[in-house]
Amino acid sequence: MSGERTAVLEVGGLNWATSKSIVENTLSARPGVLDVDANPVAQTATVTYDPEATSIAALTEWVQDCGYHCAGQSVPAHVCVPAHEHGDHEHDAMGHGGSHAGMSMDGMVRDMRNRFFVAAILSIPILLWSPIGRDVFGFTAAAPFGLRDDVFSLLLSIPVIFYSAWIFFDGAFRALRARTLDMMVLVAVGVGTGWLYSLFTTLTGGGEVFYEAATVLTAFVLLGHWFEMRARGGANDAIRALLELAPPVALVIRDGEPVETPTSEVQVGDLLLIRPGAKIPVDGSVEDGRSEVDESMVTGESLPVDKTAGSQVIGASINTTGTLRVRATKVGSDTALAQIVALVQEAQNSRAPGQRLADRAAFWLVLVALLGGLGTFLVWLLVGDSPQMALLFAITVVVITCPDALGLATPTAIMVGTGLGAKRGVLFKNATALETSARIDTVVMDKTGTLTKGEPEVTDVLVDGLGEDEMLTLAAAVERESEHPLAGAVVRHSVERGLAPRLAADFRNVPGHGASAEVDGHRVIVGTRKLMTDEQVELGALTAKRDELADAGRTAVLVAVDGRVVGVIAMADAARDTAARAVSTLHDAGINVVMLSGDNRATAERIASQLGIDSVIAEVLPQDKSAKITELQAAGKRVAMVGDGVNDAPALAQADLGIAIGAGTDVAIETADVVLMRSDPLDVALALRIGKGTVRKMRQNLGWAIGYNLIALPIAAGVFEPSLGLVLRPEIAALSMSGSSLIVAVNALLLKRLKLPQQVEV
Repeated sequence: MSGERTAVLEVGGLNWATSKSIVENTLSARPGVLDVDANPVAQTATVTYDPEATSIAALTEWVQDCGYHCAGQSVPAHVCVPAHEHGDHEHDAMGHGGSHAGMSMDGMVRDMRNRFFVAAILSIPILLWSPIGRDVFGFTAAAPFGLRDDVFSLLLSIPVIFYSAWIFFDGAFRALRARTLDMMVLVAVGVGTGWLYSLFTTLTGGGEVFYEAATVLTAFVLLGHWFEMRARGGANDAIRALLELAPPVALVIRDGEPVETPTSEVQVGDLLLIRPGAKIPVDGSVEDGRSEVDESMVTGESLPVDKTAGSQVIGASINTTGTLRVRATKVGSDTALAQIVALVQEAQNSRAPGQRLADRAAFWLVLVALLGGLGTFLVWLLVGDSPQMALLFAITVVVITCPDALGLATPTAIMVGTGLGAKRGVLFKNATALETSARIDTVVMDKTGTLTKGEPEVTDVLVDGLGEDEMLTLAAAVERESEHPLAGAVVRHSVERGLAPRLAADFRNVPGHGASAEVDGHRVIVGTRKLMTDEQVELGALTAKRDELADAGRTAVLVAVDGRVVGVIAMADAARDTAARAVSTLHDAGINVVMLSGDNRATAERIASQLGIDSVIAEVLPQDKSAKITELQAAGKRVAMVGDGVNDAPALAQADLGIAIGAGTDVAIETADVVLMRSDPLDVALALRIGKGTVRKMRQNLGWAIGYNLIALPIAAGVFEPSLGLVLRPEIAALSMSGSSLIVAVNALLLKRLKLPQQVEV
């Protein structure tokens, strides 16, 4: 649908991985909503909708109906706002029934901790005055106040059930209202069934009760989830670090004096004073001063960049040496930093293709757990066991099969992977790009601007009958009057040699062929063989050398002085300093490297042989680049295309993975799946390595989550009890289930230790 829009809503309280289905099911059933993806790790819901059929206001109302809150503005609890319209994440208002709605992640972690401590402290005496305490631990003290053991345990369990465990019952109610099943339902069924059965037994005269199972189960689930939420919080370190880069205040020059102004109030056109050591608040253009600016925290570029009048500066970069006066050009959400944050958030909020299968599996696993619990109860009754033992097995099955780990497996790894890339200047636009990067076996690199610097450099200087410095000085005097890129290369080379400049007179440009001028009484001509012939210049022996250099892929010009050729200057587009290492690193990863170029084959082959590239596709017209990508794909290759120009955009879109060099054009960056902020080809291997590492963690987590349930379910059901005497109590099941979710979260965080290709200072 051409008119569809996407909003990212920041939903507070999605504290269980499987609870995402509550928001998704509720919104998906509403008119105008085309797609919903709730992310419990990022605490967001990405909604694609038809603006003609619904609105942001309606979406926020519907999320309110789910009982969730969107942090961000001073609004009533349960009002949801687009995440990109706010920045404050700290809210402490409680939501429905003591749930985590309206809390920040830190607040939810603290609340989970407090609930755990209440459950844990009260579970100790309940456990001591239970049959386990009496029979296993040999505890003999009578219950206080002359109460029966079960009555005393009932009284102690009430705060656990109605405070610590209430989030389970509240969450289960919301899930059932949304016609879905999640982990809250399972825990609520396990805790509630055990406690209600025990309450009925106590009120009808006493008997075997499960207060200790209900309270210890609650404590262990809360303990595991407390640690898991702390681990999950670490997955979003990259976003927090980026948000903290921008300085809170700026020095705005008003009436000639610097005035401290909140960065959020800086307007386009304001003149800012940037002192040495200060952060630059917003994007801008230098009007006065000279300094070196450290942009590494934004672009990943390791060396400070020299800035003078007219230079562009990036907000959040650090001014190191001199004082600058900067005119603000982009503020707020238009700054480079804000766009980077938005790009990383978009990637973290996106859903990987494999996650959709995991989400469906999690729903059915909850249903299997409930039916399995009921089936276990009935089977043990049929084989003649006591209702108490049958109920114990049933509760254990329900609790141990909670699929929270399955829901966490993919989004946690995605958040860590995209954050890891952002810290190194590699921006993945979505989770699909991460998955695709792990499968790439062929990288196609555009030559100019990607593998090469995009500007010619002098490579060879030959002379005949004149000193080399003298010839270069005369040639540079003529070329200094020209605007041609080749002329600029000659001038730069002369300056680098430390040669004193000379003045030229009577300059004449011959488009496409060269130029001539009078220099210190000499007639100097710099250009092609045709220009020399037209000017009736004696060609001499150097002409053959010029042809040899041209055949080797270089651009060579002749230099004539007073009617005779006295020199040849050869130039070529030089390779980037890290290009050879980039190709070598890709080869080490088993990836084939192809160079794509519109240049003649000799020039392309020269660069390719210099860098160790496997194959060359040369003399390709811009409009034919995407067709060459298609040919490689037709041969069974999974292709990543790396480019930086407008003419690369169709090829970037055609490739399985489009990678844009950050210094390239906006259209190339818009078309690509991955953006390299440093404009360094070495970061191509870095991006692919992060993708492979992330996908490996996703597979490990999914494998663990599925394997755990396959093993745990029959044990919990008591299948091995008759032969091996292997019995799991609900408390141990809760600890095992919570530990499984914690393992998944911690395993994803281990991705931060991924061994990456070393970025180099250039």
